[in-house]
Amino acid sequence: MKRILFAIVCMLATITGNAQTAKQILDKTAANVNTKSGATAFFVMKGKYGNAAGTIAIKGKKFMANTPQAKTWYDGKTQWTYMASTEEVNVSTPTQAQQQMMNPYRFINLYNMGYDMTSKTVSNGYEVHLTANNPQRTITEMYITINNQYIPTYVKMKTAKGWSEIAISKFKKEKIKDSQFRFNAKDFPNAEVIDLR
Repeated sequence: MKRILFAIVCMLATITGNAQTAKQILDKTAANVNTKSGATAFFVMKGKYGNAAGTIAIKGKKFMANTPQAKTWYDGKTQWTYMASTEEVNVSTPTQAQQQMMNPYRFINLYNMGYDMTSKTVSNGYEVHLTANNPQRTITEMYITINNQYIPTYVKMKTAKGWSEIAISKFKKEKIKDSQFRFNAKDFPNAEVIDLR
């Protein structure tokens, strides 16, 4: 009986230790990536929300994504998406999943909001697995690969539509003005603005 209790205590300690390790990894990653001045990176996305490749700029909850097909700005509340083929700008309030697909660093603001976490060591870094406590969450599951410098290089997430993946490279910290995260109509004089809110 003592052996069984000892085994159970060891198993629980291991599970708790993994959860703490995962949180520590994500805390260090968030502190590294979530700079007050901003950062840029390249991304390649594929999955149920479509395929795209381009650049992203982030600053706190704000982001701007640029691909050959579209340009997206998000100021922390409102999102503007300019479609080059139609010269339309859709204005919306995006869901968590929509934000995650345009901003692969969105998990930095999500992992402390109702997710169970585990982690394991992989080549040159870590893999963190997030599972939503509430199955009604928009993002129910996520895998994040983080290198030894605590920079995310890959995000795989599951929503009701299925799995989507984002590969991230060339992360660089740099100073970005807040105005860069808002649509400026003067830069797109022929664009038709469609408010979907």
